[in-house]
Amino acid sequence: MQIRQITIVGTGLIGGSLGLALHQHGFAGTIVGCDKPTVLETALERKAVDRAEADLERAVVGSDVVIFATPVGTILSQFEAIAPTLPATTLITDTGSTKQKLVERARMIFGDQAWTRVLPGHPMAGKELGGIEHADPDLFRDAVWLITPIERHVSTFRQRRYLDLLKSIGARIVHIDPAEHDRLCAWISHLPQMISTAYASLLNEEFGKHEAITQIGGRALREMTRIAQSPYSMWRDIALTNSQNIEDVMLRFEQQMTHLRENLRGPGLREMFESANRFGRRRDESCLSPTLSPKAGDKGGAPGE
Repeated sequence: MQIRQITIVGTGLIGGSLGLALHQHGFAGTIVGCDKPTVLETALERKAVDRAEADLERAVVGSDVVIFATPVGTILSQFEAIAPTLPATTLITDTGSTKQKLVERARMIFGDQAWTRVLPGHPMAGKELGGIEHADPDLFRDAVWLITPIERHVSTFRQRRYLDLLKSIGARIVHIDPAEHDRLCAWISHLPQMISTAYASLLNEEFGKHEAITQIGGRALREMTRIAQSPYSMWRDIALTNSQNIEDVMLRFEQQMTHLRENLRGPGLREMFESANRFGRRRDESCLSPTLSPKAGDKGGAPGE
């Protein structure tokens, strides 16, 4: 069963970029966009979608794959509303930043068939500014696209064909357990966002409209505050659906900051810098690696295949 029609629910930065990328890399089928009429107008103008439909029920008719690319909270409500009405042959997937809640809803609706009907996913790509206006067909090139199969492996022909499409746009597929996904993303994505938001908010409170802070601030300031422009509407849902993991890592970070403050004049400062440098070197070396390995026992194929 080839994929002839895809519905992208949410044609902002991620959904719009996905539509542009699929078109650019030769997807011959139809891409239906579902969003607000004003957003869909731009998505059509940019050729991110072939057809626009603001009504969710009509947008999914005839589609082989339905991709939810809205904020996490909206994904959950839209999934509950439309998933029970879809044919068993339709693959449901998403691009949300947290996974456990979607897996729970999928099991609640589909029971033992959830693993064949739903394939949760999360592209590790984005920008600090959202919207279809910032959509980019190269957004996913060489980016990791995390896949969190409900039963630990990709099971159906349609799921494999969908992953082939993701590989065709340059994404590197990595399979991971949903709970482990949410825990790791709290460390590598959610905590950095909270740190940047807190830091930028503190600067705003401390200096207000004082221009000197932005005039003399260099690369460090730009890098530390860049993602502070991310939209609250998206991060509210992430915080709500992964609150325990985020609380845990924030507590660890607070403890580390306390240790650092207490060692500004002590040996702990050097030890922490050396530890941080070691991690930085490992990260740089890892970025040079051409492939990423899937989890042990994964039956979905090695990334990049």
